[in-house]
Amino acid sequence: MLTPNPKSTIRFRIWVLLFSLFFLATSNLAKSETGFRATKKRFMREKVRKMFYHAYNNYMTYAFPHDELKPLTKTFADSLSELGNLKLEHLPQNYNGSALTLIESLSSLVVLGNNTEFERAVLWLSENLTFDVDARINLFECNIRVLGGLLSAHILATDSRSRLVQGKYNNQLLALAEDLGKRFLYAFATPTGLPYAWVNLKYGVMENETTETSTSGCGSLILEMGALSRLTGDPRYEAAALRALHKLWSMRSPLNLLGTTLDVVTGEWIEYSSGIGAGVDSFYEYLIKAHILFGREEFWDIFHSAYVAVQKYFRHGPWYHEADMRTGRATYWQLTSLQAFWPGLQVLVGDILAANSSHHEFFHVWEKFGVLPERYLLNHEMLHPTEKYYPLRPELAESTFYLYQATKDPWYMEVGESIVNSLNLYTKVEGGFASIKDVTTMQLEDHQHSFFLAETCKYLYLLFDDSFLADQNYIFTTEGHPLPVLSSWHERLPETFTSTNWTFVKGISQVKRASAMSLQVCPASTLVRGTTAQLVESACHVPDARADHRCMTDEECGIDSTSCRQRTCSMAGYCGLWLLFIP
Repeated sequence: MLTPNPKSTIRFRIWVLLFSLFFLATSNLAKSETGFRATKKRFMREKVRKMFYHAYNNYMTYAFPHDELKPLTKTFADSLSELGNLKLEHLPQNYNGSALTLIESLSSLVVLGNNTEFERAVLWLSENLTFDVDARINLFECNIRVLGGLLSAHILATDSRSRLVQGKYNNQLLALAEDLGKRFLYAFATPTGLPYAWVNLKYGVMENETTETSTSGCGSLILEMGALSRLTGDPRYEAAALRALHKLWSMRSPLNLLGTTLDVVTGEWIEYSSGIGAGVDSFYEYLIKAHILFGREEFWDIFHSAYVAVQKYFRHGPWYHEADMRTGRATYWQLTSLQAFWPGLQVLVGDILAANSSHHEFFHVWEKFGVLPERYLLNHEMLHPTEKYYPLRPELAESTFYLYQATKDPWYMEVGESIVNSLNLYTKVEGGFASIKDVTTMQLEDHQHSFFLAETCKYLYLLFDDSFLADQNYIFTTEGHPLPVLSSWHERLPETFTSTNWTFVKGISQVKRASAMSLQVCPASTLVRGTTAQLVESACHVPDARADHRCMTDEECGIDSTSCRQRTCSMAGYCGLWLLFIP
């Protein structure tokens, strides 16, 4: 029988002891890091909570029931009639506000868990709000802020969470929303079905009203008006929004691109240059969200075609420039702050790598200036000379929240912390939070936009505390108002949509994590309709920089259209799938 070597036994025991100590240390370190993150999240959550109430309480003290707060002078603005009205034309004489910021704050109060204040606000609006006022309003802005805010709050007031004292609420917010929706319908009385951008709440469309509107203005109404039809049983609202959307899509170019502005009477384009920013942004957003909310395949089909076109003609690396809808040729190489919503949209699609890439670049610009300027000229690497402002916009915070939900990468919490710190450092004043007029000097402007409470604070809070989303499926409108994904609203539920927005795709020998929507986008798939089969190009597809596929660096190579893999540059100077793919 072999006898153990005493020295070997001692060495073995030493190695076991060292390994045990190492395992214990790393285990404790991991627990310590987890505990630190949890503590940090609670700290940041409370910091955002204080931000919200600093803005909200000052509004209630100095501006309510008017529309928005002027935090520097501690006064108010009746701004519902001014939204989108750059020239401040046709302003009403006797309009005294519609408590816009309170309406915008309703769902945020629920997200923060303040059911007492939510009930107080709901009951006040139920008794005091009226839309029988002589005020010319922007249809798009009033739709996303007021109609969306009322519908979301009504749903939150009547769901199974019992947020209001029983018997106090009898669908008054829904009645107000329906009254507002009926007033909207006057705007759709055009030969094309495309709505006027402006409508008077009391008298309908004014004589000699402008016929110019934006792509967003007539293509981003379907969530709120569709929800209104579902809740009231009146199909007119959804039908009007759907007719406008169909007409708009029929006006696309052969490249599946749309312009920025158009005429609602003639159905002709006015501005052919377009991108993913101002005037167009929420058109793309509402297509994918309408598909999730209502389950209609036509929304997916339109979105898929439009998304592929964006990747082909607007994308340049992590950036998205603007291009002529007729030719696809680049027109303006610029970043606009509204574009920062795009990574969040891409999370819903499942294009996480592209979302992360763009998000990093937006945050880099944020770090450079302290906030995100309204317009930045990419080709000159300088600010736009007249658009240096930052009006407390939420889009970067929104995309940060979506990316953290998709990846759980703690880096996104660091981004959120940076955003919170910048807002407190540069925009917080005694009377609330002020917009920044010039990011180079941090000169302030006397305006606290209602979307600061509806979106900016909400997305930052959800980044650090997403308990509101537990066991719930919500789609957030472009103004940050949550609408639940209900099977009763669906023609057909998306097969891969799950409550966590994640599913597991099982192969013969592997299991990989995939976004809930990614199976419908990537990789390319064969779509069978009737007796014909059509190969649908992947929405992740990014073409190589050169038509002949020659390259000097990997950056000149795109994303493969059939596998969604990053193409790389070979030693011979050609783009291809040269790297071994390990799932």
